[in-house]
Amino acid sequence: MSEKPLVSIVMGSMSDWDTMQHCASMLDKFGVPYEKNVASAHRTPEKACKIASTAQERGVKVIIAAAGGAAHLAGVLAAHSQLPILGVPMKGWALDGMDSLLSTVQMPRGIPVMTLAIGKAGAVNAAIAAVQIIATADEAYAKKLADFRKAQTEEVLELKFPDEK
Repeated sequence: MSEKPLVSIVMGSMSDWDTMQHCASMLDKFGVPYEKNVASAHRTPEKACKIASTAQERGVKVIIAAAGGAAHLAGVLAAHSQLPILGVPMKGWALDGMDSLLSTVQMPRGIPVMTLAIGKAGAVNAAIAAVQIIATADEAYAKKLADFRKAQTEEVLELKFPDEK
């Protein structure tokens, strides 16, 4: 995107993009500019630290971190930034994402990571949560969020069973 990013999506592995593309798609729906990076807490810790420590000066308002397995990425980013960090646990190879969820949610006191659901639901909700955070200081995003919520409610209220007309 050509605009200055308001959200930074950071994935521990390129394979996380299969899930996190749903986060990017939701940010696109709201018109929120974002950047995306792959940075591993373990394989490229310097890159992860630089993304987090320079985010605020680059205009980023929220960092979304997606990682599987040990899922230390959100914590590493939180240790290097005062911005809100939204952690999205990825389904992994061992415990179907429970390992990632527990790693992401168990941050020590004083270094918070807001943890979302495992996988696609977490990716989508991370985007919506990022918009909620940005909307606290931006009326245009607050309006888009209100419109989204209204449309979502109307869609559910209009549902009919197949045997109903």
